[in-house]
Amino acid sequence: METSDGSHGKMYGVKMRASLGGAHLSGAERIVSARRVVSTLAALARRALGHERGVPDSINLKVEAQCDILRIKALPVITETVADEAAGWARVGEILSDAGIKRTNEICELFRETYPMRGAMLLDADTLERLEPDRKRGIRATNMDSDPSSPADRKNHFAEALTLASKVLSAPGIVGEVCMSDDPSYVTGYVATKDCYHRISVMKKVGEPVGGRIFLYRGPREAVAETIRYLERQAVVVEREHATRLPRADQLAADLAAVDAAGLRREMRVGFGGLVSFADNDYLGLACDSRVKEAAARAVAEYGAGAGASRLVTGTLEPHVRLERHIAEFKKAESAVVFSTGYMANLGAITALVGRGDVVLSDKLNHASIIDGCRLSGAEVAVYPHLDMDALDQMLSEFHSARRILVVSDGVFSMDGDMLDLPRFLEICRRHDALSMVDEAHALGVVGRTGHGLSEHFGCGFPDVMMGTLSKALGSSGGYVAGSATLVDYMRQKSRPFIFNTAPTPASVAAADAALSLMEEDTSIVGRLHANIASFSDSVADVPNVRRGGSAIFPVAVGDEREAVARSKDMECHGFLVPAIRYPTVAHGAARLRVSLSARHKESEISALASMLRAWYNTSQN
Repeated sequence: METSDGSHGKMYGVKMRASLGGAHLSGAERIVSARRVVSTLAALARRALGHERGVPDSINLKVEAQCDILRIKALPVITETVADEAAGWARVGEILSDAGIKRTNEICELFRETYPMRGAMLLDADTLERLEPDRKRGIRATNMDSDPSSPADRKNHFAEALTLASKVLSAPGIVGEVCMSDDPSYVTGYVATKDCYHRISVMKKVGEPVGGRIFLYRGPREAVAETIRYLERQAVVVEREHATRLPRADQLAADLAAVDAAGLRREMRVGFGGLVSFADNDYLGLACDSRVKEAAARAVAEYGAGAGASRLVTGTLEPHVRLERHIAEFKKAESAVVFSTGYMANLGAITALVGRGDVVLSDKLNHASIIDGCRLSGAEVAVYPHLDMDALDQMLSEFHSARRILVVSDGVFSMDGDMLDLPRFLEICRRHDALSMVDEAHALGVVGRTGHGLSEHFGCGFPDVMMGTLSKALGSSGGYVAGSATLVDYMRQKSRPFIFNTAPTPASVAAADAALSLMEEDTSIVGRLHANIASFSDSVADVPNVRRGGSAIFPVAVGDEREAVARSKDMECHGFLVPAIRYPTVAHGAARLRVSLSARHKESEISALASMLRAWYNTSQN
């Protein structure tokens, strides 16, 4: 057969199985040409190490030659949008009944028995007799891939489920399949028949780590062995490009319905509406400072509302140059470069510094902009456990042969409020000859006696790449990268978000420049923030579900997404704006309220909020 890269040659099945605490955690497989075996093994290992339920304690990788590869068409797809899991299971029964399968209620009940099984339950579709030889293990449908394949280092639930269902329903005697993923974050399941793959938008509550599958067989008993052989041994490539698609509008509506059912829909808020905000990141209260607003207005009057072009064309104006010099002086760096957003600064720095042949190591709880930069760079990505410097040290020792190594971490983590041990981080990076990069978005203006950041706080040196934002403590918008003159020149020559993006507006950079000056000239602004942080920290010291990490961010653990939303709305009723943070910003089941302190908060507001959190916690314990 012809391989996916257009050459003829032997094909190999590459499989990954990962476990944690003796329980199955993750599994995936691909069928690839010989030259793609090594890269696929590495990608599958990265996927196992990045699983949302934890880092596995064992990963089994297996490679075996595949000779007799059967190519089949993917099943047509219909997405069934339902309101909740009860409606989802009702729809499963209706689809099976329409396919001529009776006793559907009993089949749905039997599905619960598949939760602890490693494989699928094989049932006679009419008598419901169990046909699998090993009832504890079940039947493992394996040796399959799709054409085209989805990326091996990331799970694509839908693509992989469609591949599995298409193989299962092509097996002799199989007339139906019911499946639900055991991933807590994935509530969509499916029921497949000979004619169609029905994607059911909701089959369980979000956060439930249960799942399983049933294969429904109709045929003579003597043919069961051949069905099992086909499911477990026959190599199959599923041609996905021929699967029917929903109209575009229906696809989006179905996905939105699943978001609603999981309690994850977001709504945009217009203003505070008279509430005391503990939600924004204007840590020093400078966004509405009259001097900052006047600086922005002067820039608009002199330079216009927009920069008009990218920085390397005609978009570089005097306010950009002044701010970059100011940031460099403030961060004790040789130079600095400003981006239109903090998101683009992270994306631009990481994708410029590393690519194919390089390695980037990233903290497990890094901001989405860092994660996206790592993925888009093309470098090999290794995720180390949150703030685990020993694990980082060990992992770096495994990449000594890489062309270039970058280690990137948040300085203050935006959802947990905890802080990087910068001295240890820098020591490890330097010892392994790795570039160090720290995102100080939530540290600038907050951490350190005068708000200069982690280096001031710890009294240590600086990372190679210093990234920060203008949109938080400085009350404006934009981002920056500071470091050596060579690093900044490299950004200007290599960073696509800098090269191809319109320059930040004159108003935003002038406002940030003015805010930075105010922070330097009047250290009492940072002092007021520190006093508020200390006051709130002391006030909630006896509230166990409020985490204190030394920054302006205090996460209040809730767990359930819907409860977090309810608690946030309750706060609003008492005059406080405290947002509910849910998946995908944090992991499923780790929803929380996020309290962020500002220099503008009054002691009475801080005290009232702390009292409400204490009362809520005490009530929840009774």
